[in-house]
Amino acid sequence: NQKNSSSEKRKPEMCIAKKGQPMYNHRKGAITMIHPFEPFFDRQSRILILGSFPSVASRAQGFYYGHPQNRFWRVTAAVFGSAVPVTIEEKKIFLRNNHIALWDVACECEIVNSEDSTIKAVIPSDLSRITDRCDIKRIFVNGKKALSIYERMLESKYGKTTYLPSTSPANAAWSVERLIEVWSVINC
Repeated sequence: NQKNSSSEKRKPEMCIAKKGQPMYNHRKGAITMIHPFEPFFDRQSRILILGSFPSVASRAQGFYYGHPQNRFWRVTAAVFGSAVPVTIEEKKIFLRNNHIALWDVACECEIVNSEDSTIKAVIPSDLSRITDRCDIKRIFVNGKKALSIYERMLESKYGKTTYLPSTSPANAAWSVERLIEVWSVINC
């Protein structure tokens, strides 16, 4: 059929974007996503920890570091001498008690599954949504991709950041014990 040329068949389909829902299909397996949930902070937040973009598990759960193998909650709980929070409500209480704000450097990006190495076409987060409302003393980034995006797109506006090795299960070279040692800098 001449009406359906091969280029028409390959044309990506547009859809109405909703937070956390695919907007546009690009590379094989890649979708452009808008960050699916709000930054977490309150007026007492003093440190800001930025990841890259929520994983598939976090997007499904609706909160940060939702993959059961991600070591973020084990590491930060150990740093602050707390029990590891399990539920989202426990995680929020833990963050509030320790004056931690969470968000990601990308508010929109093209990504395949949960793979940081596939992140492209980044629109950076507007960190002033947090920095204008609370007295953030230090900004930390969780992982090399978050660092790369921060340095390229956010550092000129928000200042230097402190790099922390990724708590992702993909960063198997770092044991929980080594992560706790390096991450202890957040408890100052």
